[in-house]
Amino acid sequence: MTAIGFLSTAPVTEGSMSGHVATAIEALEAYDVRYEMGPMGTTIEAEDVAELFAAAQAAHEAIDGDRVSTFLKIDDKRSSDGTAAEKVAAVESHLGRAASSEGDTDA
Repeated sequence: MTAIGFLSTAPVTEGSMSGHVATAIEALEAYDVRYEMGPMGTTIEAEDVAELFAAAQAAHEAIDGDRVSTFLKIDDKRSSDGTAAEKVAAVESHLGRAASSEGDTDA
């Protein structure tokens, strides 16, 4: 089985969070997970939900701050081994194209 999670963790602060987020991402390296960071959070895949929880906890605890906010959403489909990439590919198959806009994204 594959457990897929979406993790967003950061300190509650006024300044830039990028250094803190980098520290949280580095903490994932100690676990048997695959991950891909995006602008709003990180997709994590693990063979079981226990490893995913452990990795998410490590990322949360790696952030040094008085107050840390963490959001974790988990898809634990126990009857299959589908990956995050396969889920995206299935949607793209229905679309007949990549699941992203092709226009200019500069604001």
